[in-house]
Amino acid sequence: MDVKVYAPFRVYFEGDAYSVSATNDTGPFDILPMHRNFLCMLVPCNLVVDSPVGKKTIKVSRALMHVKADRVVVFMDV
Repeated sequence: MDVKVYAPFRVYFEGDAYSVSATNDTGPFDILPMHRNFLCMLVPCNLVVDSPVGKKTIKVSRALMHVKADRVVVFMDV
């Protein structure tokens, strides 16, 4: 699936990934390929992107996550 994690002036990750793990108000969760459409606010956590080049961990203080059509977009610092 296609993943982009970015803030207004910085791109933290952009590319293909096997999974994305994060935490929202209800607890930790994973996004896998073919996930249903999903929109949430992330709470302070470590966002983990598992990609073909390895795992990337990004510290999140607040962010918006949008999942649609096998694409995950995380907009940080909102």
